[in-house]
Amino acid sequence: MAARSTRCRAGRRSVSSSRFRSSLQRAFTLIELMVVLVIIGVLAALIVPSLMDRPDQARATAARQDVAAIMQALKLYRLDNGSYPSATQGLRALVEKPSAGKAPPNWRTYLERLPADPWGNAYQYLNPGTHGEIDVFSLGADGEPGGEKANADVGSW
Repeated sequence: MAARSTRCRAGRRSVSSSRFRSSLQRAFTLIELMVVLVIIGVLAALIVPSLMDRPDQARATAARQDVAAIMQALKLYRLDNGSYPSATQGLRALVEKPSAGKAPPNWRTYLERLPADPWGNAYQYLNPGTHGEIDVFSLGADGEPGGEKANADVGSW
């Protein structure tokens, strides 16, 4: 009987020590969770400010792509008709046959529609251009010439 009594006490010890280990493991899990949350917070504090510029960068990239597409359409227009549209005909000549100025002899539709720049303004067209034979550009977020960052002009130059 003494042996049995010793076993019971040993069994109680193992049960209570396993409960202690289980609660200790839960506590470590909570501490680990807190550490992970702190790390995520630090990373967010470092990364979020750099992501705030992403929408402006995306708009500038979209404007560059639009300008490139318009320039391609203008080059096709020139190949078909011998010259670029005049300043009075403007970019509209890529969408509908110009009625003002010299009528293009081999006109066709070069763009389905004229895109607006990512800030909702019309793209600008200069013939003759200041940076090249012709210029196509967006005035940026502020709609004014020049500027920096989001307000900078995006053009074909």
